[in-house]
Amino acid sequence: MDTIITAADGHRLSTYMAGSEADADRALVIVQEIFGVNDHMRYVADSFAREGYFVVVPALFDRAERDVELGYGPEDIERGLKLRSGIPEDKVLLDILAAAGAAPSGIPRGIIGYCWGGTVAWHGATRSTAFRAAVGWYGGGIAAAKDEVPKCPVQLHFGEKDGSIPMAHVEAIQAARPEVEVFVYPGAGHGFGCEARGSHVPKDAALAQQRSLDFFATHL
Repeated sequence: MDTIITAADGHRLSTYMAGSEADADRALVIVQEIFGVNDHMRYVADSFAREGYFVVVPALFDRAERDVELGYGPEDIERGLKLRSGIPEDKVLLDILAAAGAAPSGIPRGIIGYCWGGTVAWHGATRSTAFRAAVGWYGGGIAAAKDEVPKCPVQLHFGEKDGSIPMAHVEAIQAARPEVEVFVYPGAGHGFGCEARGSHVPKDAALAQQRSLDFFATHL
């Protein structure tokens, strides 16, 4: 369902929520790619809800333009990158904290993000204490923030053939943050977890998903 929440600075943003508010004993904030809260993100949210989580997916693009749902073509990528570039990191943090606050009170919260959202999940772990565990899939900005210290356990997933995240960046993250669990998928590229993209690798996506679920089961 779509629900409006309010961030600490008064900004109102839409969210997609899934799962049973009454029965869930764990919550997840799921952070979008640069394509908005589109069908894929709702699919991901519903998948986690079926695992028993209460899920909140904040529409981060609402600070630049509302109701954005993009595909995966070159024009969509260009537009998504432009929208992302206009939203300050500190405002994004406010929005994911608002999403965490929208989950039922008294239950532990985790955060998982993909692409841009993978980097945002890293920031959620290093720049806040709202989450007990964080998972990032192919977050391109994590290497630049590798010296930030996570305040909760973190698990990261990268494709070995990701054209936008060189293996040198992944190795730098591993060297700087040996306490972080890092998985690399040989032969996989960027967006290997998205069933709507040509880069989708079902085998690796399923393995990364199971590792993510196991990680949250341990830490939440």
